[in-house]
Amino acid sequence: MGKNASDTNLFERTMAFAGILHAIGQVQYLARHGESDTDALAASLKTIIVTDPDSIADIYPDQAMLNKGYQLIQNQLGDGNNKDVETTRYLVGILALERKLTRSADGLGMLGERINQVHRQLHHFEITDEQVLSNFASIYSDIISALGPKLQISGNPAFLKQTHVQHKIRALLLAAMRSAVLWRQLGGKRRHLVFARRAIFEMAKKIQNNH
Repeated sequence: MGKNASDTNLFERTMAFAGILHAIGQVQYLARHGESDTDALAASLKTIIVTDPDSIADIYPDQAMLNKGYQLIQNQLGDGNNKDVETTRYLVGILALERKLTRSADGLGMLGERINQVHRQLHHFEITDEQVLSNFASIYSDIISALGPKLQISGNPAFLKQTHVQHKIRALLLAAMRSAVLWRQLGGKRRHLVFARRAIFEMAKKIQNNH
């Protein structure tokens, strides 16, 4: 799609960024409504278990699922009034935790081991099954939450205290983390969200329009 390396790189980075926001958007919806779209949830969770991809398309095979992420990029980085302060707060929190994770050899090692356990579990269960969600949630709690300030999730308290909602939220935060790690590996930096805002916005719009 891109004509040169920098176009391709921006395209891939924007895809990873859409992956982060797609997961965050689902966290917000879950926290407010207590339910989620199973297909969208599965698409985000599958990104966690693709640990040795040949290309970025292996991580995000369902491009249509990322449309919500591309829309959120446009909302957050555009000049309109669609910016969501809560989305920004979650994004900043995830990126801060990702920095801590990539500096923690122990954390990365443990993460790899625990994701391998999920692989084994998937021989017997669907990825959105409660047992698998519970496993993803405990990986997030044990490894990611332990790294730094916990993300405070806003929403309806009646839903937030339900165990299955908590599991889904933590599993989705782990998925957001997966895309954040990828975004950084592809050269993504916090300053790009300020100084390369327009380029990311335009790329998200272009990819979305091509679907």
